[in-house]
Amino acid sequence: MDIKTVTGNEHWDASTIQKMLKNEKYKGDTRLQKTYVEDYMTGKKMRNTGQRHSYYIRNSHPAIVSDEIFDKVQKEMNKRSRVVYKEDGTMESKGKRYNGKYILGNILECGYCNSSYRRRTEIGKVVWRCGTRMENGRDKCGDSPTLNEEWVKEILVEVVCKNGSYDEAMVRDRVEKIIIFKESLEVCFKYDKRASSVLYKI
Repeated sequence: MDIKTVTGNEHWDASTIQKMLKNEKYKGDTRLQKTYVEDYMTGKKMRNTGQRHSYYIRNSHPAIVSDEIFDKVQKEMNKRSRVVYKEDGTMESKGKRYNGKYILGNILECGYCNSSYRRRTEIGKVVWRCGTRMENGRDKCGDSPTLNEEWVKEILVEVVCKNGSYDEAMVRDRVEKIIIFKESLEVCFKYDKRASSVLYKI
């Protein structure tokens, strides 16, 4: 829409958009004392992560988005987050990470370390492998098997799509996750009350 940032830039940095999406002011609330002055001599400000009291005021001004939309955005951002903040303020990588390009990257989960499976091409074939094993070697997650992508899709056609062809929209709508073990995988459904999961032997 050719709208510039508050500083006049034409390019919107991802971190700027992320801060906007997390800002409670858009839903009509205000959190006071997000930062504090650590040294009055230098005027240096610090992010308040519990060192000082903070105050949350609801409906302090007219909202731009509803509580429901704002909360949905927070849940989605948490789902996609690749790092977690520890109590001391440092960051560490999570075993799971959001994959916006491949649905299998969001539903394939290692049954031993809970890491997401990651996609790669080997000798002309597309395979999926445990993220922990890929990053840290077989010693860290040696029992996790490597899966051929076409084979996984064939299973999903059989237990999810059931119409003779792979339907990614149906998989996205019905499957919560697929837990991978050495000799089996468990397809866990989102809404099916008749069968919450199906165990499939490898």
